[in-house]
Amino acid sequence: MSDKPTVGVLGTGIMGAAMARNLCRAGLEVRAWNRTREKAEPLAADGARVTDTPAEAVEGADVVLTMLYDGNTVLDVMREAAPALRQGAAWAQSTTAGTELITDLAAFAREHGLLFYDAPVLGTKEPAEAGKLTVLAAGPEEGRAAVGPVFDAVGAKTLWTGEDGGAGSASRLKLVANSWVLAVTAATGETLALAKGLGVDPAHFFELIDGGPLDMGYLRAKSKVLLDGELTPPSFAVTTAEKDARLIVAAGRGSGVRLDVAEATAERLARAAARGHADEDMAAAYFASFDGED
Repeated sequence: MSDKPTVGVLGTGIMGAAMARNLCRAGLEVRAWNRTREKAEPLAADGARVTDTPAEAVEGADVVLTMLYDGNTVLDVMREAAPALRQGAAWAQSTTAGTELITDLAAFAREHGLLFYDAPVLGTKEPAEAGKLTVLAAGPEEGRAAVGPVFDAVGAKTLWTGEDGGAGSASRLKLVANSWVLAVTAATGETLALAKGLGVDPAHFFELIDGGPLDMGYLRAKSKVLLDGELTPPSFAVTTAEKDARLIVAAGRGSGVRLDVAEATAERLARAAARGHADEDMAAAYFASFDGED
């Protein structure tokens, strides 16, 4: 393997496309696949080779990067790719898959001679496009020379949480981080909804907390998206956020922890999706606060 590994990227949605583009910009050879090929086609202009099948994307690759919807989708796509996987290749699994499927993903890796890296990322569309994600990673020292350039290309920082990807330490940390992200997003929507219902100018609320301990950048960012009507294209879509909220609830339940806020957030997101906001930014959970027209 050269200093610049060949990377097969499976999944080129909002996050996967941005990551693949930054891999190309870093000078790595990239092959990209997406179930809907049209979503991958623009990457050809950045130097990626767009393929028709997962197997074509991973054939001979030093690193396989998966950024798909959920863990079951990852397993399905990797099974399609299986005949072309190279023994000893590194698999950076960046999909937020929760904790329940980690054992199955790691077992697949062992069965096919892959070095498994549990490698979810923290960040949304903008940091992904800028190559400023935080990579949460767990996996063996043996293959880090291969995955290092990949993580460096897509992220500003890599936080290693262990040497056994199958233990799921990185995915568990990702769920903890996402529980905070989703809680703040839901609270932001409810606060602005209450302001609307009570006839309070949101500007007065922001003036009230300005510079104090209750002020925070994420609150400001999600409020701006909502108040300025910038819900599309989404930084992180309602449907994906709902999926993650349910993974968090399931992980908590499996650990004997009741997560009322995460469960309520999942329901808010589901209501927003049912009202036509599924593909908008997750700040659109705001609309779940109203029974009438948006």
